[in-house]
Amino acid sequence: MAPSDMTDTRKTPARLAESASKLKQSAIRQTDSADRRTQLAADRTIFAAERTYAAWIRTGLSALAAGVGAKALLEDVVHPSLASATGSVLILFSAFCFFAGVWRELDPGAPPPRPDIRRLPPWLLIGVNGFLVLVSLAALVGIWVVRV
Repeated sequence: MAPSDMTDTRKTPARLAESASKLKQSAIRQTDSADRRTQLAADRTIFAAERTYAAWIRTGLSALAAGVGAKALLEDVVHPSLASATGSVLILFSAFCFFAGVWRELDPGAPPPRPDIRRLPPWLLIGVNGFLVLVSLAALVGIWVVRV
């Protein structure tokens, strides 16, 4: 190969400056991208906490319905006090689920990075779940006091 055929691999100061500029822009984009990924991870954490809260409420409502149903269905099959006890355990479990749902939602553990979305207001969680606990307790009283 003739020396004239070889390309010049040496970089001129202008090309070095351009390369350094591109490298710096790439680093800035990577930092912005990492910050955005962290932000999105915080949002996903909030959504996961809300799904967990919904699961606690769903389980509590199911246990409440099962407790009332167990009392009604088992009354003619087993001793009435056993039917009442079975219904009571399920209703007490529903009250626990309502309490645990609020507790898990309000105390998420280590603080995540600041998310873009807002969490559910604590007063709303406490109000709704407090009402559901009262419904559970009313059903519990109904199981033991009301005779059909």
